[in-house]
Amino acid sequence: MKQQILIVDDDNDILELLEYNLSAQGYDVLGFLSTKHVRSVLSEEKIDLIIMDRNLPDIEGSYYVEMLRSKNVNTPVIMLSAKDSQEDIKEGLIKGADDYITKPFDIEELILRVKAVLKRSSSESKELAEDMEYKDMKLDLNMHRVIIDENEIALTNLETSLLQTLVANKGKVLDRDFLLKAVWKDAENIHPKTVNVAIKRLKEKIDPFKEKEYIKTIRGVGYLVA
Repeated sequence: MKQQILIVDDDNDILELLEYNLSAQGYDVLGFLSTKHVRSVLSEEKIDLIIMDRNLPDIEGSYYVEMLRSKNVNTPVIMLSAKDSQEDIKEGLIKGADDYITKPFDIEELILRVKAVLKRSSSESKELAEDMEYKDMKLDLNMHRVIIDENEIALTNLETSLLQTLVANKGKVLDRDFLLKAVWKDAENIHPKTVNVAIKRLKEKIDPFKEKEYIKTIRGVGYLVA
């Protein structure tokens, strides 16, 4: 599976340069001119690295990274910025960046830095999760997929975390507030009905014919994996 890199930079020329060169290195690349859709992408996709500009139209990039860290989003971040003083670099790293590259930059050096951060992150994540099993289902947490009756079903990052949380709490009814805190890491700024929609999508993937009822909806209370 290709590693996926998310880039946020309001300079379209730089965005296209990074997309072209990183794609040529074999990465899947998503590019955005602002942070508007970043949170939803992080919840839905397995993003391996973020490259973040600081001078963005909607928010200063280092403050956005600080906000992500406060929400327990631990995706590695390389800050890419024209702010190049020692104080600027120190501030970016303090607010949660894993590396800092100043503009103008050498594309070959940037690619080497990307590879180094991804390698470090990959070695740390090897301690991650063992597979989980429930009934005839095998959940592969590292590859973000579930195997049912020898059929592989691809899951998003969010769906993997959601299913993992439900199976880990087998026998307990989990309400929406619990799931928002456990999976979305945010019970205040995300609408509770987001849980309903995510559960519905997950059910459609793992039980399209509604035969197995892995996840039961307890009306007015929450969700149960029995």
